[in-house]
Amino acid sequence: MLPFDTTTDVRDRAATTAVLPVGSHEQHGRFLPLATDTVIACTIARGIAAAHRVQLLPPLTITCSQEHSAWPGTVSISARTLHAVVTDIADSLRRSGVRNLVLVNGHGGNYVLSNIVQESANMALFPQIGDWTAARAAAGIETSADSDMHAGELETSILLHAHPELVRSGYETSDHLADDRPHMLTLGLGPYTESGVVGRPSLASARKGEALLAGLTDAFGQYLHLLDGLDA
Repeated sequence: MLPFDTTTDVRDRAATTAVLPVGSHEQHGRFLPLATDTVIACTIARGIAAAHRVQLLPPLTITCSQEHSAWPGTVSISARTLHAVVTDIADSLRRSGVRNLVLVNGHGGNYVLSNIVQESANMALFPQIGDWTAARAAAGIETSADSDMHAGELETSILLHAHPELVRSGYETSDHLADDRPHMLTLGLGPYTESGVVGRPSLASARKGEALLAGLTDAFGQYLHLLDGLDA
């Protein structure tokens, strides 16, 4: 999950955009690891780095997972701490000559990242809803985005493709839908699922995961073009 560039590698690449994977450390049912969101963010970011001239950064592995606090293993930081860490990283990059920062977010609960990007210059958040929608359609994901909320078809598919050794048995029989979650911000996810799953992981496949990642890698090009235009 870590980039192993030397300082010479970074100097020779001379990238003006850095990519920061932002994950989480939270429950993903009994068949996916606590690090699932971090693994997904890193996998997307590595695909981007393979296709584009960017500086790949190590991930943020503990973020805002308060809605999952009912399950053992979940660890969170506050939104204000995440805000401070990301803005500090951006400031450090600018001092070293890297003007642009893209946050590759693997956890939907990191709402504050949108505010950070809005408040900052030369920063972007990826993937956005439209990127996920297009990638889901191209990959043939059957569960809607709202229903496929956590440890479902999409997340399980990406891990089945990129890191199948991390997927334990049980996803085939763990489907649970809870589309009506009106008070999740107040109560957390606990009242809506006993297992921690909201989605249909039984529909997951490595083929779908491969197509999802390919679609997201292709979509990233427009973000790089946009940030390069801000520098012009």
